[in-house]
Formats: sequence, structure tokens, C-alpha cells
Amino acid sequence: MATPPKPAAPIRAKWFNGRHSRAREVMIALEPGPRGPALHLHVLDLPHAASRRFEYGEVEWPPLWSAGRAPERITVALRDHGSVEIDQPQAWQLALAAAGARPSLAQRMQTRWPVLLGVLLLAVAGLLAFYRWGTPWAAAQLSRHVPLAWELSLSQQALAQIDQAWLKPSQLDPQRQAELRTQFTELLARLSPQLKRYPAYAPRYELHFRRGMGPNAFALPGGTLVMTDELVETAAKQGLGDDALLGVLAHEIGHVEHRHGTRLVVEQGVLNVGLGLALGDVSSLVSMTSTVLTGLAYRRQHENESDCFALQLMTLAQRPTAPMADLLLGMSGRGKATAEPAAKAGGSTMGDWFSTHPATPERAERLKAGLGAATCPG
Repeated sequence: MATPPKPAAPIRAKWFNGRHSRAREVMIALEPGPRGPALHLHVLDLPHAASRRFEYGEVEWPPLWSAGRAPERITVALRDHGSVEIDQPQAWQLALAAAGARPSLAQRMQTRWPVLLGVLLLAVAGLLAFYRWGTPWAAAQLSRHVPLAWELSLSQQALAQIDQAWLKPSQLDPQRQAELRTQFTELLARLSPQLKRYPAYAPRYELHFRRGMGPNAFALPGGTLVMTDELVETAAKQGLGDDALLGVLAHEIGHVEHRHGTRLVVEQGVLNVGLGLALGDVSSLVSMTSTVLTGLAYRRQHENESDCFALQLMTLAQRPTAPMADLLLGMSGRGKATAEPAAKAGGSTMGDWFSTHPATPERAERLKAGLGAATCPG
């Protein structure tokens, strides 16, 4: 059984009670209390010595200090009863310890380097965990409640702005457009409930063709998909059939079904709130940091999810995904023969860490391997 600490000797101090200009000589003793030390004040210069006990909550306890940094004088506020000044800081510290005082975490951080470093490491680990798992999870749950009407309105405005700034009307033969739209509709018919991230979500799919932005395809929230003429022409120049283009469309359908456009907006908002709470009122730094972070890792995660979705949907449609891999490699300037060696050599470069898309060779390897060898995000 542990022996209770021996009470410390009383400490001489000066009491300024707030009602008289002259300080009174007092002796202070610290005693254990239910919530923390209690301060017992004994006045020496009165005809009849008076005393007063102040419970833990009635005293504004000064912060502790580390060894070698003791102040010359300590002031202890007694709320409505003035304050006392103590010229023996070391005796005060010993008396606190003898009375069972336990420093708070903030005080331990100020006086002990190992505690400070430990708390900083835990804080960094917490921020990383919030960024890696907490933010995507929260965004996925919040996106569930975003109305489809809001997405459709946003997409309509976004497409109008993109048309005005970058895109031109399609020059693809209308019959060719109709062929691709028919196959796109057939692909959508293979969309099983098991593939839907949000079972109650019913986007309104529309496939548009435009010219401009080079070989490209993209999806807007709510079901609007755009494919450029240049992408159709690139596939034809590479001698690839429509399976390559349908694989790209399956990938874009994955973006819609996972609500990636909406989730990206929500993820940035959640990250803004989290970083703001952690870093304080540094709004410009928080906004810039969250924009960079959501623009890199989260978008790469979305691309991986959509690749996996495309693999699953194309498998259900009984269509190969290797042509899509060849199309990606062709657009990135890599030939078919370079896909497997590049992926086996490690695939990623330093530039891939600062890209919004995963490394093309790695994507191509997964697409060529098919669903059975693919590792899909949960």
C-alpha cells in the first residue's frame, strides 16, 4: 500500500485582499482536497489570528514551470478575495506535489519535451487519419443526401460554361453518334443493382459529343457525359473497335454512380472544416491546402473506383477491357508493348504523386488483366 506524501511546511506570503492598500503577512498551507489541492490561508498580523480555507475551484492556480525556469515571484489569485504573492517558488512547487496536485496535459506539454512531442505526433497521426479515411467516409455519407435536382442544375451550368470556354459543336457523323449512343444505352441496361453505390440514386444519363480539349471524355454530376470527336478519331487511328470507347464510357458511368463530382465538393468542404478546427483561423492556408489535397489523392481514389466499376460493368456486358487499356496507352504516348514492362518496373514516378490520375501503365495493367486479377477499392 502506497504511503501518502508528507505534508509540506507552510509558506510565508503576502496577502493583498483588495480592500486595504497594505499587504498582510500570511502563512499558506496546501492540503489535499476532493477535486485538487485546497489553500489554507493564516493571517499573522491580526490581534487574533484569522484563517480561511479556499477550495480548489476558488483559486486561480498559476501554471507550473520546468526545472531551471522558476519565476522569482508567484501570484495566486483568490477570486473575490484578492491575491497572495509568494517569494519561494520552489517551496510552492513542492507543496503542490505534496498536496496531490496533478498537472494538466497543457502544463505537461509546457514543461516536458517528451509529452509535447508525443502530443504532436498524435495530432499529426489524427490529421492524417482524418484526411485518409475520415474525410472520404464523411463525404460519401453526406453525398447520399444531396438532391439530384441540384446536381442536374449544376451540370447544366457547368456544361454551358465549358461549351463557351473550351468546346465546339461536334463534327462527328450523326449516324456514328447514333451508333455510339445505342451502344451506350445497351451498356446502361447491364447496370445491375449490385454496382450502384447509392441504391436510391437514379441519375438521368445523356451522352453528348463535342469537339475540342483533345481526345477526352468526362462526366458531370447527375448523369451528363461528354465524349470528344478527337477521342473517337484516336480510337479509330489505333485500329481499336468500339469496345475501347465503351470502356471509357463505363469508367465515366462509374464517376456518376459513385457521385464523385458531388463528393469532391463535399470532401473539400469537410476537409476545410477539419483543417480549420485543427489549425485555427488561417482560412487562406486551409483553403489552399484542402484544394491541393482533394485535387490529388481523392481524385486518384475516384479514378481507381471508376476503373474498377468499368471492369465490373464491361464484364457484365461481356465486353473486353483490354481495348480501353490500349487506348489509354496510345493517348499517353506508350505503345502496347510498353504497358506490361512499365507496370512491372514499378509504374509510378514522382510525377504520379502530383497527378489527379493513377499512373497510366498501372491502370492499363489492371484493365488488361480483367476483373479476376483486379484489386478494387471497397
